[in-house]
Amino acid sequence: MNQEVDGIAAAGSDGEPAADSARADEFLDQFEIRVLAVLAEKEALTPDNYPLSLNTLTNGCNQLSSRDPVMAIAESTVLDVLQRLMRRKLVVEVNQASARVAKYEHRMRVKWLLEQDKLAVLTTLMLRGIQTAGELRSRSGRLHEFTSVGEVEAALQFLVDKYPPLVARLAKAPGTKESRYAHLLAGEEILEQQAMADAMTGSASVVKSGSQDRIAQLEEEVLSLRRQMDDLSAQFAEFKRQFD
Repeated sequence: MNQEVDGIAAAGSDGEPAADSARADEFLDQFEIRVLAVLAEKEALTPDNYPLSLNTLTNGCNQLSSRDPVMAIAESTVLDVLQRLMRRKLVVEVNQASARVAKYEHRMRVKWLLEQDKLAVLTTLMLRGIQTAGELRSRSGRLHEFTSVGEVEAALQFLVDKYPPLVARLAKAPGTKESRYAHLLAGEEILEQQAMADAMTGSASVVKSGSQDRIAQLEEEVLSLRRQMDDLSAQFAEFKRQFD
């Protein structure tokens, strides 16, 4: 993902600049992201069973816990994804003398020059989507033990500062205090989607707030009318007593 395109961008056959096209080719799809993340996760969690066989890797991709979104990927699809990732030098096939099947290991640590703390944060974002630094600390503990949220934020900042960046800091959600983070391995569409979601949430909050204000105003007006009716009733009763 951090390969650079040398020279001046030339226009492609469809008019798209060659540099833009090459940059887009560096992005990963959701299946590629899931396969890489599972390889990195299992490397830390089950080192005795790593590298992974195709069957074990597929089961990890389709795992129900610690996954967002939950997926159901066929073994043939996982194999196709592995072939693509191997062409991009992000995965290698390992043929062990004692193993009857091929096994696979990721190369993210080498490809992007990541120490384990940075890899743990990136892997957790890849597996579970947008999260705060606090959420990342609690969810990545089995991959790397962070002693404080500050350590997580330092790892995140490293990933944000890489060129091109692997992680982005998102705007705070309406009504929240903590910044959220997302990986950029699939490109910056996640930023646009989140901005749109936040805008819709903000609009909904404004509408809800406006509705609540209007209801409070109506309730106050009803109470005022009731007080006026009570006053009129008292005055009429006093008026009647004058003729009794």
